[in-house]
Amino acid sequence: MSDPLKAFMQANALTSPAFAPDSRYHGLDTAHWTGPDGEPVTYVRRRFIPPPEHFATLQHHTVAVGDRVDNLAARYLGDAEQYWRLCDGNGAMRPDELTTTLGRRIRITLPAGIPGGTDV
Repeated sequence: MSDPLKAFMQANALTSPAFAPDSRYHGLDTAHWTGPDGEPVTYVRRRFIPPPEHFATLQHHTVAVGDRVDNLAARYLGDAEQYWRLCDGNGAMRPDELTTTLGRRIRITLPAGIPGGTDV
């Protein structure tokens, strides 16, 4: 028996965007691939990390013992799931890169392309 939700989604029955506006994947194109078994798979095309210079700095945070990027996102951005914005603003591909080095200064930024901040 097939999964009805999977069948619904594969039939492109959803009329709203696949990702919420605050998702790092919002606005990315999707593509389709058919596996050797004939099963169709929908996937999100590659997302490139924007250059850090596209982000205006609001403030900095110095990494301390126990810091986690999701907790920092909750503190500075009001939403732990927005950790990817900290990654983007600092050019980090892997979230744990931001908090592994004690004393590192992390930029807290506005979203890409929004002017403002200090950039110091």
